[in-house]
Amino acid sequence: MEPRILRADGKSRFLLFCDHASNAVPEELRNLGLPESELARHIAWDIGAAGVTEELSDILDAPAVLSGVSRLVIDCNRQLHASDLIPETSDGTVIPGNLHLNEAAKAARIRLWFHPYHDAVESVLLQREAKGAESTVVSIHSMTPMLGKESRPWQIALSSYLDRSLTEIVLAALRQSGDVVVGDNQPYDLDPKVDYSTPYHALRRGLPHIQVEFRQDEIADAANQRSWAVRFARALRQVERT
Repeated sequence: MEPRILRADGKSRFLLFCDHASNAVPEELRNLGLPESELARHIAWDIGAAGVTEELSDILDAPAVLSGVSRLVIDCNRQLHASDLIPETSDGTVIPGNLHLNEAAKAARIRLWFHPYHDAVESVLLQREAKGAESTVVSIHSMTPMLGKESRPWQIALSSYLDRSLTEIVLAALRQSGDVVVGDNQPYDLDPKVDYSTPYHALRRGLPHIQVEFRQDEIADAANQRSWAVRFARALRQVERT
């Protein structure tokens, strides 16, 4: 259940991380009282995002950090005070193992799985800083094709906050072919009051950053994960030219 670090010494300027890479639940939590079918759903992880992260790490020779537990255990991209840090319900599903947790149980999850993931990201960043290497943070997620009755037409989308300098470059590169529906702050923007990872690791340091959402049906298998990683890597390389 430990976070995975790939290519810690990678030569790329990009540092990749994937907050919702795994749907694993520690044995002692007994699947949080859920059947395996629920843990296979998007409520437990960002489907396909880990595979894209691994492919991008390979293509770019970039360090990558991937979370080791399901976001139903603890959401590594939420503020520690957030009500959905350890969600009691998700997309209409009640999470029995998260109901009525006392403060000691919550603190244990933060200590065992939240902090180790972010400590891993920090360790890679600090190692790069010590070597004088520049870092551009890339946060990788996936989104469902539908949310309720609302269709999501975007095959890939970028989320941004105040600094849009790199976002504009990558958006233009992704749109250049004309055969991809690209979202700009659709269906999500980057909100420092909600998101934790990019604000903590990049914004507070003033690092350039990009947050990306792939639609899950586009990256459902290894071949498509590779294909989208190649396409996205090509767009990211436009940033390297700036």
